Amino acid sequence: MSAQPRAADVIGDWPEESREAAQLVVEKYGEPHEATVSQLIWNGVGPWKRIIAQRAHWEHRFPAPHTDSVETFIDYRVPSEMLTPLAQFDGSVMVERTTGEVSARCHDEQANMLALNLMDEMVNGTKGVGEARDYYAKEFLVARRKQLTPYMEKLRFAPLAGSTADPDERVLSKEELDRAVQDGNEAAG
Repeated sequence: MSAQPRAADVIGDWPEESREAAQLVVEKYGEPHEATVSQLIWNGVGPWKRIIAQRAHWEHRFPAPHTDSVETFIDYRVPSEMLTPLAQFDGSVMVERTTGEVSARCHDEQANMLALNLMDEMVNGTKGVGEARDYYAKEFLVARRKQLTPYMEKLRFAPLAGSTADPDERVLSKEELDRAVQDGNEAAG
């Protein structure tokens, strides 16, 4: 079994936007738990279930032009009626209902904390889409001024480890599935 490559070797030929963002994670959390040519993965570091720094990066213009390449994950159950408002708030906040995870993807961990703190306030009804977007923009400017940004320093809520998956509801019975297989076999046969 060969040794896992070091982060510096992996990100050496990444685009500057992705390399710089990944390096921030390496500096804070050390070598990743997993490394491939296209991503570095840390499990269970800081407040995160997982962090993935990716070679790929995406242009994002909210609240100002930047690139997204570092994704942070938490366990969190989002009610289905909140999916559209969260998408309207920030396209880099992603909800995976079946696994019970929410992630934010931005340039750095602090911006992801900001997005996820606002996501939590939206889910809990303390901020609407417009309020969350306005607050995000305000905090972004405060951070650029090198001033304290409480929503970027830590998660202001406690993610629920492992109890957030939503496997949905079964709508097809075993009998219906068995009958469909039988009908398919007869039609093919």
